[in-house]
Amino acid sequence: MHRYLAFHQDRDPGLMGAAEVRSFLTHLAVQGKVSASTQNQAFSALLFLYRTVLRQPIEGLEDTPRAKRPLRLPLVLSRGEVDAILGRLEGSLGLAASIMYGGGLRITEALELRTKDIDLDRRAVVVRDGKGRKDRETMLPVALVEPVRSHLARVAALHCSDLAEGSGSVLLPDALDSKYPRSAWALAWQWLFPAAHHYVNRENGRRQRYHIHETVLQRAFHDAVRRAGIARPAIPHALRHSFATHLLEDGYDIRTIQELLGHRDVSTTMIYTHVAHLGPRGVRSPLDRR
Repeated sequence: MHRYLAFHQDRDPGLMGAAEVRSFLTHLAVQGKVSASTQNQAFSALLFLYRTVLRQPIEGLEDTPRAKRPLRLPLVLSRGEVDAILGRLEGSLGLAASIMYGGGLRITEALELRTKDIDLDRRAVVVRDGKGRKDRETMLPVALVEPVRSHLARVAALHCSDLAEGSGSVLLPDALDSKYPRSAWALAWQWLFPAAHHYVNRENGRRQRYHIHETVLQRAFHDAVRRAGIARPAIPHALRHSFATHLLEDGYDIRTIQELLGHRDVSTTMIYTHVAHLGPRGVRSPLDRR
């Protein structure tokens, strides 16, 4: 709103209307060269200014189109690059990254797993309250069964140590803490990747552990990418993109991949057909025939 007023030489916004809003948005797009999301944010802020702050809705903006985000292809790592990165991540962080790649999880979905969300017998990982507040089930790779089993034993030992020290409770979702008061101390609800240190919950005064913070894995992943000699700006989410693309290259159908990723619309999953080098959309370059 400050930039809007400055653009119009601090004129009274109550005396301006749709024409001034359009000229400002055009200035942002043409001269400012801002992204589509910034344009839309500015549009929403000005609508809020007039409708809610000034209580003076302006006419003529109903048909104003929103800026469209350009289609960006995801960064996909090769199988060799994935191996190089995972080989340079150790301990809990390495296991978390392996679960992300092995089951197509987002970074928050992996770090917010509870011990009860792992089914070793069925080799399944249950993602609770994922994007869009949806639950889904994905795979636990065979190669991770024993590492996860050993990790669960370490988590259980750490939990026993916390209980002996008088702590051992964990933050529960929604209102479960009041509905099932003792569940906060149950092993089933403990984080699969607990943080190294405790914190004091301001709401209940308990000394608890949170899960490993996203930035810890992000920094370790960035360092692993650098040490692997990979020049591309890969982030942990690239493991999810690589999971989907590699499945597509192995011949799995798009609907199966959609279900494993938890996409609401298959069109979201279809983006990976643009980056897969093999599979149903694979095309052989004429240069390779020489």
